[in-house]
Amino acid sequence: MFRLDKLNDNELVQRFIQGDQESLEILIVRHKSRVYSYILLIVKNQDLAEDIFQDTFIKVIRSLKRGKYVENGKFVSWVLRIAHNLIIDHFRKEKLQGTISNDSSDVDIFNSQKFSEQTIEDQMVYSQILKEVKHLVKELPEDQQQVIYMRHYMGLSFKEIAEQTEVSINTALGRMRYALINLRKLVDEKKLNLTAF
Repeated sequence: MFRLDKLNDNELVQRFIQGDQESLEILIVRHKSRVYSYILLIVKNQDLAEDIFQDTFIKVIRSLKRGKYVENGKFVSWVLRIAHNLIIDHFRKEKLQGTISNDSSDVDIFNSQKFSEQTIEDQMVYSQILKEVKHLVKELPEDQQQVIYMRHYMGLSFKEIAEQTEVSINTALGRMRYALINLRKLVDEKKLNLTAF
């Protein structure tokens, strides 16, 4: 029996362009977690992330219907670029209006299943270290924060980061290098011990 969810992204895109709505639903479900997580990591506000996520796929639908998607095997990168541009637009508008978006709920972006086997004490120590690192990352320049989030929490390659942020791979690598140098300086300045075990 034929199953749509076995098709790759570009096959689903072509079916949607030909009028198959279900193909788009599969694409959205397939990439929802990655796209939404990316948005949330940057805007740090769940309501705003949901709004931008919806706007992203509205724009995806319109662009597909207008034939603006060029098949290159990187559908999700294209969607993330649209999300990224909408985030930038939001912050530009916010800056013009002189408002700052703030959400009291703090999302634990450092949560990871690979530490589920640890003892409660290990988890507490690790959790404290991650909180400290999270605060340190927030002290970095915005472009350095962004490359850390995209590389370490989204799992993007430096090539994908370069595409998303519209810079060269060397620039993306440079931002990561400076981010790590600055994080080490901050750790030294604050005399933090970030060794768990």
